[in-house]
Amino acid sequence: MDGRIEQARRGDRDALGLLVREHYPRVYRFCARRLGDDWAEDAAQETFVTMQRSLKRYQERSSFETWLLGIAHNHCRNLSRKRRMDPSQLDAWMEQQAQTVEDPIFDRESLRCALAKLSEEHREVVMLHEVEGLKYGEIGEILGIPEGTVKSRLHHAFMNLRRLLCDDRA
Repeated sequence: MDGRIEQARRGDRDALGLLVREHYPRVYRFCARRLGDDWAEDAAQETFVTMQRSLKRYQERSSFETWLLGIAHNHCRNLSRKRRMDPSQLDAWMEQQAQTVEDPIFDRESLRCALAKLSEEHREVVMLHEVEGLKYGEIGEILGIPEGTVKSRLHHAFMNLRRLLCDDRA
């Protein structure tokens, strides 16, 4: 186990501060992609408050970062439901993608609409895999589902996206 985690568990505030500083940028970006910049800071702060309260229960079944992103995922989901907003919040990510792709096959709006039509379960796995770059096992840990279920959801999500995008082009 990372020595800082063990020190933070014992109440070492410096070790806790180091963990927060090290992981805050990733957690903030994770939240911003789901909630937008306006609410990402709230979600990130709540994530670290929960981390501090739950650190003694961290069992190392997954990496610390995966465990932390699972907490962030739950806070984002709760904030999204509370504020009755679109959980996908893909605009910032799509803007970034538009800047890196010179000749996109599908326009940004078509992709946004297609992703919005996916079920929440399918949209979640697409975001975690394609946007966050997480592996199947990490996604399973965050969502609390088996790795095989992640693969199945991702497969069906991509099939649905392909169908939706091809129907739009016809």
